[in-house]
Amino acid sequence: MLTKSVLSVAEINRMLDAARAEAEKNQWAVSIAIVDDGGHPLALLRLDGCAPIGAYIATEKARTAALGRRESKQYEDMINNGRTAFLNAPLVGTLEGGVPVVVHGQVIGAVGVSGVKADQDAQVAKIGAVAGLQA
Repeated sequence: MLTKSVLSVAEINRMLDAARAEAEKNQWAVSIAIVDDGGHPLALLRLDGCAPIGAYIATEKARTAALGRRESKQYEDMINNGRTAFLNAPLVGTLEGGVPVVVHGQVIGAVGVSGVKADQDAQVAKIGAVAGLQA
């Protein structure tokens, strides 16, 4: 039998707090979504000023990162480098800003962020993902 780590409410709160602090420090109005390893929503925060669609996009970026076991940017890069057939894949969040949370080589969830430039979304998501692993 295999065992795996899972995200608890404590880790989820640390992730949200860290991602929110990074966004607010930079005055970025974003949505932050956290999902489990199956892409199921665990938390969502839409900061003041973020367009409503940001919540949907952030969730899909997180879901893509969790299910694909990689940063969502890798899918964006594939498509931009000519693999346009991937546009028909069942994942909607193939834009930069989804980051998996990895423990002992296993993806246990992901953070997705949307609302600002792609690299800024990813910056916030990465800070959130790392914060969940720190006690």
